[in-house]
Order: sequence, then C-alpha cells, then structure tokens
Amino acid sequence: MIKAAIIGAGAIAGVHAEAFIRFPELCEVRAVCDIYVEKAQDIIEKHHLNQAKAYRTMEEAIEAEDIDLVSICLPPSAHADNTVKALEMGCHVLVEKPMANSLEECDRMIAASERTGKHLSIVCQNRFKTPMQRIHKMLQDGVGGRVTHAVVNSLWWRGENYYDLWWRGTWATECGGSFTSHSVHHIDLLLWMIGMPDSVTAVMKNVGHHNSELEDVGMAILEYPETFAHIGTSIVDYGEAQEMIFQTEKGRLSIPWSPASATPLPNGFPKQDEAYEKELDDIYHSIPELELEGHPAQIKNLLLAIQGKEPLLTDGREGRKAIELIMAIYKSSALRQTVALPITEEDDFYRKETMIQKMPHFFEKTKSIENFTSTEITLGRDVGK
Repeated sequence: MIKAAIIGAGAIAGVHAEAFIRFPELCEVRAVCDIYVEKAQDIIEKHHLNQAKAYRTMEEAIEAEDIDLVSICLPPSAHADNTVKALEMGCHVLVEKPMANSLEECDRMIAASERTGKHLSIVCQNRFKTPMQRIHKMLQDGVGGRVTHAVVNSLWWRGENYYDLWWRGTWATECGGSFTSHSVHHIDLLLWMIGMPDSVTAVMKNVGHHNSELEDVGMAILEYPETFAHIGTSIVDYGEAQEMIFQTEKGRLSIPWSPASATPLPNGFPKQDEAYEKELDDIYHSIPELELEGHPAQIKNLLLAIQGKEPLLTDGREGRKAIELIMAIYKSSALRQTVALPITEEDDFYRKETMIQKMPHFFEKTKSIENFTSTEITLGRDVGK
C-alpha cells in the first residue's frame, strides 16, 4: 500500500484528494500539510480521508507517517525546493503545473529524481482525456498528412481580486501571468502534439488586472521547419472559449472535434470534401474512449509506475518542455525580438533571479491577503467535450 501525503491545502488539493481515494487498493492518504493547519484539517474532513492527519510541514508528515509519495499542491515558487527535499527524503513526487519558476529549478528537480531513483511526475492531466488522446494518436499516425498550421486559443476569465492572494501577481512569487498560470496546460498539449518549435516571437500586456505585475493577455508565434503555430492567452475573456486546431495537408483536426476538408475548384476556391470529412470522423471515433480521465487517470499511472507495473507517462523532462517554451515567450516579449530555442544555461532566462530582472511590471501589487474566504474553483469549459 502506497502511503501518500498532500502538501498544500488550497483548492487544487481537493482534486488530488478525490483522485487518490478512487484507488483504495493502491494507496492511502496518510497526511495533508499546510502552514494553516486548520485548512489541512478541512481537506481531511471534507474528503473523508479517514486515515489522514493534519501536519504543518511536509518533513514532519514524511517522518511521522513513513510517506512513500507526496503530491505537491503549493504555490509555484515552492515547487522546486519541496520537490528536491521530498525526493531526498525517499519519496516519489507528483507536482502541480507549472512545474517550477525557471529552467534551472526544473533541472534541479530532474537531477534529484535521477540521483535518488524516485519518480517525479508533473501534472499534465489534460493529456489523459479522450479528445486529446484521439487527436494525439491521429497526429502521430500521420492522419491528414503534415501539420501546416496550428492554433491554440487558451482563453479564461479571472476577476481583478484573483490577484489579491499573497503569492499571486508578482514575478518573484508567481513568476508568470496567464501564459504560466493558465495556458501552461494548453502549451503542454501543443508540445505533446507537435513538439518544440525552432523559434518564438511574442507580445504580452496587462489590460485588466491592476494588482498584478504580470501579463493577462498575450500572443506567441511559433515557427517550425514546415509548420506555423500561434498561441493566444487571456484571462479577460468572458465565456472562456478554448480550442486547439491542427490544419493538416488534407483536413482539420481539432479540439473540440469539428473535422473539415476541402478540394479546390478550378479557380482555387474550396469545395467541401464530405467524403474525407467522414473518413476523419470515422477514424476519430474508432479510437476508444478512456475509462478514466484527468487527474485520476494520471495519478493511477503514477501509482502503477511506482509498483513497476506501467511506465511513467509524464515525468520531469516532459514537464520541463512547457517551462522552456514559456521562458522563450517571456524573453521574446521582454526583449522585443525573435528567440531561438533551446534556452541554454548561460541565458538570463534560464534562472529565475536574472529572468525577473528583465521582465516588465505592468502594475505594482498593492493589495495582499493571506487566504480567500472561499476555496471554490471553477475550471471553465472542459476542452473537447
């Protein structure tokens, strides 16, 4: 039986708790930790973690409960140090996205995992959903031919008071706005689908959140040898419409699913190709639906990987890719230039301390509260459904 601890008792901790309790034959949550111990106790009671105790620190919980796996649900600035500490204390680690505040921190986490021989998994829960799995397989199988153009619209809405929470809204504590805090999931999916680009050109701005130094809208253009892509990010979009579109040589593959294809008329204008659209639709629906999706599916994979029964599907090197692209986006926007990848260790945007010196302060954070009165979160439209 794998003994697990949830580190951090914010809103996402409840999602992890509900996922863990679905696998009583594999694991048991023995601890929930938070500097506000009463919040940890609330998680235990709300999610009926009957074998768990509340602790103030991760170290105390690991030693007291002989923990095998920690699930880190802390602010991003606390991910790296706590991950390395947990790995060195003999625990496997699951970390919420974004993986860390910098590539240097990502590399420290990966090195600690490799040094200790313990699994490090980064939350990429959207990979474990049927629409994403279907599109990924179709792209890997070359359905439609080469991808010519990809579009990612990662559009969300957050009130101005979203940034009142103490750790949000500064480069030092959050190290990124909408690209990092929200669009990181879509960025991860894009890189999983078509890989890392050769270069990035980006712009960003803060148009609606005056208690934040960070961006709340942005656009990134990605160049590949034979593909062009762009990512739109926003937390000022009512309706939170989100989509991923992959235009291939023969037709469109998309999330949400909406196939399209055309053949050219003699003058080059399009004529709908209903036969190929049906072929695409048949292929899409021939790929089986997942029995388990999202956080539960990823956590089950990690639990089975710990037992040696499955390969780990989302390790530290997979999580690092999104951070590298985001750092290239920030570098491009801050310096107003096209940025080539990869980001090397000598680059100012490899380390947090030198990166944040280059970033603009759109506004200054003037209001800060320790906790919100409500921990309810809404996650917008479930992409693909």
